[in-house]
Amino acid sequence: MTKIVIRVREIKGTCPVFKQGDKIVIDGASLVKEESDAYCVWAAMSFTPYLIAARTGISGREVGLSHVDAPYYVQCLDPGPPLTPGGTVTFEIATEE
Repeated sequence: MTKIVIRVREIKGTCPVFKQGDKIVIDGASLVKEESDAYCVWAAMSFTPYLIAARTGISGREVGLSHVDAPYYVQCLDPGPPLTPGGTVTFEIATEE
């Protein structure tokens, strides 16, 4: 089955969970903990709706989450300073065989 790899591309502000370059690996419906660096349930709300589309090959351009076919780009829900003490994390979503 095609794995989905979600990488932390950028962090604006401070994130208590992720650092730049961290990845989350999803295989089927499972989080592959051994291959993942960190996981945040709040950030998952930003990328979870797009996992099936990414897995089935719908392009990032078609979904409106990229200027190219792949990968997709989304951000976590934390707006960061000055509104919150946290930070905004940009994720890159891609498939991997």
